[in-house]
Amino acid sequence: MQKMLRQILTSKVYEAAIETPLEEAKAISAELGNHILLKREDLQPIFSFKLRGAYNKIAHLSNAEKANGVIAASAGNHAQGVAFSARKLGLKALIVMPLTTPEIKVSAVKNMGAEVVLHGDNYSEAAERCKQLALETGMTYIHPFDDELVIAGQGTVADELLRQSAGKIDAVFVPVGGGGLIAGIACYLKALCPEIKIIGVEPFDSAALYHSLAANKRVELESVGIFADGVAVKQIGQLTFELCRKHVDEILRVSTDEICGAIKSVYQATRSIVEPAGALGMAGIKQYVRERGIKGETLVAINSGANMNFERLRYVAERTQTGEQRESLFAVTIPENPGALRHLCNEVLGETNITEFSYRLSSRNEAHIFVGVALGGQAARSAFSQQLTEQGYENTDLTDNELAKTHLRYMIGGRSPEAMREKLFRFWFPERPGALSRFLADMGENWNISLFQYRTSGGEFGRVLIGLEIPAEDEAGFNAFLTELGYRYEDATNDPAYRLFL
Repeated sequence: MQKMLRQILTSKVYEAAIETPLEEAKAISAELGNHILLKREDLQPIFSFKLRGAYNKIAHLSNAEKANGVIAASAGNHAQGVAFSARKLGLKALIVMPLTTPEIKVSAVKNMGAEVVLHGDNYSEAAERCKQLALETGMTYIHPFDDELVIAGQGTVADELLRQSAGKIDAVFVPVGGGGLIAGIACYLKALCPEIKIIGVEPFDSAALYHSLAANKRVELESVGIFADGVAVKQIGQLTFELCRKHVDEILRVSTDEICGAIKSVYQATRSIVEPAGALGMAGIKQYVRERGIKGETLVAINSGANMNFERLRYVAERTQTGEQRESLFAVTIPENPGALRHLCNEVLGETNITEFSYRLSSRNEAHIFVGVALGGQAARSAFSQQLTEQGYENTDLTDNELAKTHLRYMIGGRSPEAMREKLFRFWFPERPGALSRFLADMGENWNISLFQYRTSGGEFGRVLIGLEIPAEDEAGFNAFLTELGYRYEDATNDPAYRLFL
């Protein structure tokens, strides 16, 4: 810790980065009953804290290393940090980025004077190519998180926090990907103010540090979520894991909906739109306060970055209502007879604020309704479900159902009596020009497609819902085909949303 503390205090960060403000979020503070502060790393020259670590590492290179230039692999903020730092120091920079990287990020790196090589469909493939190029070119590899000088650069955030708050902080909520930011912050704060809690925040589907701490060893995830791409890391760094194991108090996991709700909260407080990873700290605070009844404490969220793809805002807005627990989704079964729909709306739903309502005849005996209602929280949802049950309406709570929220609410039609032995799957494929056509080509012509839904969300991966008619004698061959196909997938055949509506 002493060595890391010295490196933080002697870093060269401020030759390129700025000291970002620590701002009070007054409306959120009043709503949550605590003093909520935002560390505005989204105001850095590249709109992310990543500049700190990248510049500190590159500035400490020897003259010989600088002469050879620097190389890095990244799909976003680290790439811009390295490119910005290299330009500042007059060095050559080569950045390897996945083919799936949005053009806005590729252009940003090129505009900073770096050469860009596009390779692979994800960070891991880009990183492998980066290592090969580093050997071939002799350029110095700048790791995005697992490096002492990178960690020290990120740790300067904590130095600013203590000066700006006079140390009057109860807990700091830090987004976690590879662990560089939280390791640097934890080392500094625990050395000087050990009473301050260091709480990491990860998405449920990218919780590498959470699972590693639980196992007391580094765990590599089989797959990572695609929404908060800034923290989509399969394995925590070796050095960062050791530091986090010693100095981090707790890890919280949050859902995609909670992240979307946090993006809105930060926007209302700052009029800045942070990226999903940048909103993790706020999502963690809201969950922490809600679930533990915390009152009167000073809580800091690290707004780690604001490199948001504009195309993703639609998706964020759609998921915010459930993320803020202001909307719940239900499937309701009603008898198929004259006046049944009117009775449900007038006598049962009554004054309930309806946010969405879709009706489809299912059979001559019953019909299914997909309905959104303006109420939130588990207690309110349970009470609403109980009210429907007491009135004789079978119902299913779909508020946490990803198939319903991602696909079902945007689909038309219903069951097809012609679909025989239909199996339903959710697929994720790398999003780039021609990706959907390529996905369909890879699916081949061996099995009939009976259902298909795709809708872009502005991310690096596309999501497809597909129904296939699989004869009994083909099941073994089809399972082998799925393995060979290579796409991430999930069997959704038994999902209640599918059973009720599709």
